[in-house]
Amino acid sequence: MKRSEINHSIMAAKEFFSERNLTLPFWAHWSPEEWAHHEKDMSEVMELGLGWDVTDFGSGDLSKIGRTIFTLRNGRGNQQHPKNYAHKIMHMPEGQKSIIHYHRSKMEDICNRGGGNILVSLWPVAEDGSPSNESIISSLSGQKIKVKGGEPVRITPGNWICIEPYTYHQFWAEGGEGEVLSEEISSVCNDYTDNVFWPEGERFPAINDDDTPLHLLCGEYHRL
Repeated sequence: MKRSEINHSIMAAKEFFSERNLTLPFWAHWSPEEWAHHEKDMSEVMELGLGWDVTDFGSGDLSKIGRTIFTLRNGRGNQQHPKNYAHKIMHMPEGQKSIIHYHRSKMEDICNRGGGNILVSLWPVAEDGSPSNESIISSLSGQKIKVKGGEPVRITPGNWICIEPYTYHQFWAEGGEGEVLSEEISSVCNDYTDNVFWPEGERFPAINDDDTPLHLLCGEYHRL
């Protein structure tokens, strides 16, 4: 990914969040230089990967396959980081999809908090590890639904879908309906070990610094 693309994505997300009256924590606006002065007192943020997270999943085309995320809360469920839940918000412009993937342990609710509609495709995991076209049972805003593998489910504003572990999924903003403010409420999230991509992907791809970083990403705190 290019740093210029990352900067543009973050600026677009900040503008959209502001339009939706969603206020980010104070440290969301820190420059890399400001972060350098707070390394000792921001251990929870740094160790749990809170903050800005922009990825193209190794696709090389952020506008088509990618995501701009801000992680607000996370934990490990242990003594040092006892929270057993996580909370993310996402800016979803039209035309950009997540990669097809599942989680080994994380259960999540993908919520539509405003804007257009979210389309979500779900697949069971076949014996060979691929997405299966078999039907799957899920929960749409608390209502049990049965959908065929790969068939999109429409999530309108105010609603959500529950995605259980070992369920392939891909979601995006429905074309022609506008960009979306998406919220993810889940069990603890470890993006380094819990993702399985189809057919392949990379959660934290290399960055080409063709521009000066506007903000540090959650995987870059080690640079301080």
